[in-house]
Formats: sequence, C-alpha cells, structure tokens
Amino acid sequence: MVRPARGKVLAGVCAGLGRRFGVSANLVRLLFVLSCVLPGTQVVAYLVLWVLMPKEGSARAVR
Repeated sequence: MVRPARGKVLAGVCAGLGRRFGVSANLVRLLFVLSCVLPGTQVVAYLVLWVLMPKEGSARAVR
C-alpha cells in the first residue's frame, strides 16, 4: 500500500487506499468526507496513514 505520485489531491492517502482495495479514489474520498460528519478520529487516522504510507517510488515502498 503506497501513496501514488499522480492522482492525489492532498497527500494521496485516499488514492492509495482506493488502489489497494480496487475501488475509485473518488469513492474513498467521498466516504471519508461523509465519515467526518460522524464523531470519531477520522482526521487523526488520515494523518497517521499519511505518515505511515510510503510514497510510490520511495525506498520504503515495497511491492
């Protein structure tokens, strides 16, 4: 699971998750925005994934 170099909007987390699970990145983005209406730690989870998911093409990105 990596953050793509192309097709990202903010950090590429939603695009990376969409690619990993075989769904549209726009669908993942929509679900994330809708989930922000509910109480929880969605933004914190996004920030954690931003830090933990390597960029595509980096030394940490292993396929």
